Amino acid sequence: MKRKLVFATNNAHKLEEVSHILSHKIELLSLKDIACDTDIPETADTLEGNAHLKSEYIYNHYHMDCFADDTGLEIAALNNEPGVYSARYAGEDKNSQANMEKVLRLMKDKQDRSAQFRTAISLILDGKKYLFEGIIRGQITTEKRGEAGFGYDPIFMPEGYHQTFAELGSEVKNKISHRALAVDKLCEFLASLTDTNV
Repeated sequence: MKRKLVFATNNAHKLEEVSHILSHKIELLSLKDIACDTDIPETADTLEGNAHLKSEYIYNHYHMDCFADDTGLEIAALNNEPGVYSARYAGEDKNSQANMEKVLRLMKDKQDRSAQFRTAISLILDGKKYLFEGIIRGQITTEKRGEAGFGYDPIFMPEGYHQTFAELGSEVKNKISHRALAVDKLCEFLASLTDTNV
């Protein structure tokens, strides 16, 4: 019997991505599955803080083992912005196209185009809190490239590749991404528990 975990997100893209990574290891429940339609506040000033806020909300209100993530794009030339504000960098409506256009505009004359995606995962299991991190480094391109993925995928080219996340597609991205790396650490941890069936 698989371990059941709630993934505390309302982001359908994230849910699909993580479901694909975890499909054969964990029975993943969405907020919809547990009848939670609350837009959980993300008011912390760090990725780790936001991840903890979301997982704590679910555990405290639904008393179920759960995990939550927060992800940010950190660009060296922009003092690691947009970071924790990645989803709403160009405004509260969380428009991905506007966010990318803002980044490209601010990066127009920058020589250093290095950046990294970072994911923090907060897991609450039997009342105990754990944190996992995944980082992938790369470059910001000068224009949007590719149709797959979501968020900043069309302007982020991971190290060792000549295509953006949006050009590489989900099959490759789900093996190498920041979220995949963090989820892998989560799975390794769950597998290390003596009472797990993962």
